[in-house]
Amino acid sequence: MWAHAFGFSAFPHIGGLLGWLLTRKEVPTWFESLKKPSWRPPNKMFPVVWTTLYTGMGYASYLVWNDLGGFNSKAIIPLGLYGAQLALNWAWTPLFFGAHKLNLALVDVLCLYGLVLGTMYSWYPINKTATVLMVPYLAWLTLASSLTFCIWRDNPKKEKERSD
Repeated sequence: MWAHAFGFSAFPHIGGLLGWLLTRKEVPTWFESLKKPSWRPPNKMFPVVWTTLYTGMGYASYLVWNDLGGFNSKAIIPLGLYGAQLALNWAWTPLFFGAHKLNLALVDVLCLYGLVLGTMYSWYPINKTATVLMVPYLAWLTLASSLTFCIWRDNPKKEKERSD
């Protein structure tokens, strides 16, 4: 049973690590050139926060999977919503840091926020602990959404130009 818990807890880190590997060179160059709000957390805080959040959401998904008896018809909606939000989560970094598409990153994070709310709503009757484990993630997404909006608003010319 511990192997399943470990696997579910580790799974979200795959996309986070891949996104970081693909875009890490953009932080000291392009990202540092952006106008950012004064309340933005320091860069060193992001890996610590995301490691904690990915582990928590992964373990939460394990609790739901376990309570539903695995991947079956009862799991389609709650774990489907979780998978969809995870895909949007993983897409944000390449959109923002890789493609420099601030507008698409903003749309992504707002859709992500809605999917996380939907995930939590679907999980609540199944496992309240799993739902509570998603609360810090939702709180961080509130900050991330606000930060993405402010960066998009304050840097209208910092998106990559389309090459037609």
